[in-house]
Amino acid sequence: MARPKKSGLSYFSLDTDFFEDHKIKILKARYGNDGMVLYIYLLCGIYKQGFYMQVDEDFEYILSDDLGMDQNKAKQVLNFLLSRSLFDNTLFQSDKVLTSAGIQRRFQLAVKERARKNPINVGRYWLLSKEETEPFIKCTLFDSYSGNAYGYSGKNEQNSTGKSLKKSKVNYIYDITFPPELERALDLYFLVREQNYGPISDIQKQSLIDELKSIGSNTTELIAIVKKATSGGYKTFYPTKGKQSGNGKKAASKTRFSNFEERDYNMNDLERQLLEKG
Repeated sequence: MARPKKSGLSYFSLDTDFFEDHKIKILKARYGNDGMVLYIYLLCGIYKQGFYMQVDEDFEYILSDDLGMDQNKAKQVLNFLLSRSLFDNTLFQSDKVLTSAGIQRRFQLAVKERARKNPINVGRYWLLSKEETEPFIKCTLFDSYSGNAYGYSGKNEQNSTGKSLKKSKVNYIYDITFPPELERALDLYFLVREQNYGPISDIQKQSLIDELKSIGSNTTELIAIVKKATSGGYKTFYPTKGKQSGNGKKAASKTRFSNFEERDYNMNDLERQLLEKG
């Protein structure tokens, strides 16, 4: 009888400079040994299954019981790990999936030898781009790519690579030329905006996306505009400094979220504040 294919790892490597990482230092400073143990416990669970782990509403109880840790503290540590991007926060909020780009990079290295003979198939929880993914990792999401490295075919729109929120949950449509980085920036913007202004309809979202496309065309510029709107607390998008929007208004008259100060964009800080509001 043939041996069943193994999806997970029997062991995983831990970098010798693990404790020198700034995020790990803060984790230990805030939550002591409990924080370290919980993080490593989750890494073991993820790598045992492969490159991600999906949890449910009872997960925090199991986590608390397995580690002999207060449930509230376990929840605080998990939120910290998400806010500092040690796990992908957007994917966790949408699908209760624990993983990260770093975890997936290390997973690739660990399965390199066995995957050369038997390529590993991955699906919609894969966060790495086509360029970052090794040839022995076969991602079904990449089948929807057109000749443009960032283009998606209309037939497979729901499988957009790098898209953490389920397309089935929204009716607004991103431009087919939008790269994953821009889609993820827009997802975070809409989440933060709803936290501060309340629900926003799909029609309003589509209108904002159309407005964004009217004030910029370069991908790098569009991402900068969205991130600036998120961190600055703007109710809509504005051109980058020194430019004017299509209606001739300067970017100076911005409507801000009352509880955000304008600052340089910081993904970790924004996600932390979003979690605290949740």
